[in-house]
Amino acid sequence: MRILIADDDVTSRLILAGVLAKHGHEVVATVDGTEAWEAMRRPGAPALAILDWMMPGLSGVEVCRLIRGRQTDQPPYLLLLTSRGEKADVVEGLEAGADDYLAKPFDPGELRARVEVGRRVIELQGRLREAYEAVAYEAQHDPLTGALNRRAFGDVLTRAVSEEREHHRGLALGICDVDQFKKVNDAQGHQVGDEVLCWLVRIVTGALRASDVLSRFGGDEFVVLAEGLDAEHADALFEGMRAAVAAESIATQAGNVPVTISIGVASWRDDDTVRQLLVRADAALYWAKSEGRDRVRLIGEAGL
Repeated sequence: MRILIADDDVTSRLILAGVLAKHGHEVVATVDGTEAWEAMRRPGAPALAILDWMMPGLSGVEVCRLIRGRQTDQPPYLLLLTSRGEKADVVEGLEAGADDYLAKPFDPGELRARVEVGRRVIELQGRLREAYEAVAYEAQHDPLTGALNRRAFGDVLTRAVSEEREHHRGLALGICDVDQFKKVNDAQGHQVGDEVLCWLVRIVTGALRASDVLSRFGGDEFVVLAEGLDAEHADALFEGMRAAVAAESIATQAGNVPVTISIGVASWRDDDTVRQLLVRADAALYWAKSEGRDRVRLIGEAGL
């Protein structure tokens, strides 16, 4: 584990570094509070810091306050090193944000034990953060395809419509579904159908820009939100998406399955609501289907 130590006393700093290195830790040594604060602000800063209370520049307590004032989901573990043993001093240090304290002169065994406590806390925080991120991801993504789910997409679309009203950069919404997908399920089984949907998401994602948002809306229906595009460029984007799918023969356990998609696109109109945008994109999809499928149809600013 990387550990920062901040102590202006050379002897104390060397002893600290030696004990920590002996137990396999990587030490980042600083000579005062200001240098320690700068080091803890850098990307990849140590997860644990041992701060002497009395130092030139910023004191250990002041460094604790500054660190705790930062917004981060990876707070470091702070151990305050002090010769001030009064309860009021200990309370002050803990209230400033220190997780623990160690009296000077310190006992190497006690130092090792308190650092070990810090390591366990840091590891626990990491596991909790990973669990939270996993739950958050699952709450926002379709479990089969990994695309954004309908609820999460609704939040993204609402934000995009609000920003488009203010900035008028261009916005397009495309709704697509797999042509005659029911025949795939009926002939090959739902497991093959699931494979087709997963592959479809990979192909479509590769045809889109990094800023575009893909969501599974339900069944074999997907939606794509493309910001910063006028009607002409939106048509080109979605045509590229359609062509990318048509060019692939999706490999499944039942063999290669040729797939095409139909796409209905609605380009932003002034004063559009989220519902109006979705309704017009759905109407454009119906139009594409009625004309024979495997095509893009766009309802632009002036209508069909």
